[in-house]
Amino acid sequence: MEKSDIFDEIYRTYLAGVSSIDLKEAQKRLGIEAAEGVIRIPFFGGVYRVSSEGITDPSGHRPRHLVSVILCQYLLLCPQEEPTDSEWVTYKDFKDAAPFVGGFRTNAENPIAALFAGRLPELEGAARSLTGRPVDIGIASDIALRFDALPKIPLLMLFNDRDEDFAAQCTLLFERRAESYLDMECLAMIGWALADGLNQIAKQ
Repeated sequence: MEKSDIFDEIYRTYLAGVSSIDLKEAQKRLGIEAAEGVIRIPFFGGVYRVSSEGITDPSGHRPRHLVSVILCQYLLLCPQEEPTDSEWVTYKDFKDAAPFVGGFRTNAENPIAALFAGRLPELEGAARSLTGRPVDIGIASDIALRFDALPKIPLLMLFNDRDEDFAAQCTLLFERRAESYLDMECLAMIGWALADGLNQIAKQ
């Protein structure tokens, strides 16, 4: 079976699962909009539409497979009760993250560090397009940016620029309760999506 066929099969399976969820409950627990069978989910500022008919990005097109998986899992894994632990933690601090830690560094943190080394103003500008805004949370870094990845799932970026002794370094943090909303693979993919989004904006 071709890779695209496998993705299409996974996509249809997810849509079937989404069609069976209680939209009113999802709306209440996740803080999203749902009406007439269509769920609207902000993802890094862009509003995506999810229904049993399909998933569309802000331009009306089917998004990348990675984004479709994140959005569907976000709906399907919706917790029964809202978690409260808002402590910021690194990805590797999550209990089940070990199999994905290397990929998270390779596909999320390292590309951001390499792309924006020596370019802090460009990083702040690109981040702004994806809901990123500077914050001060008392952690030492050249710049700290908070992103609204999904409702209830913020993301914090700590960026230290290169100097004569060290290469640039990017660290992405989640609130501890993020693991109640998504599995480790999807949380890793959120980081990858951010890196890809910043890269696309930087190329414009």
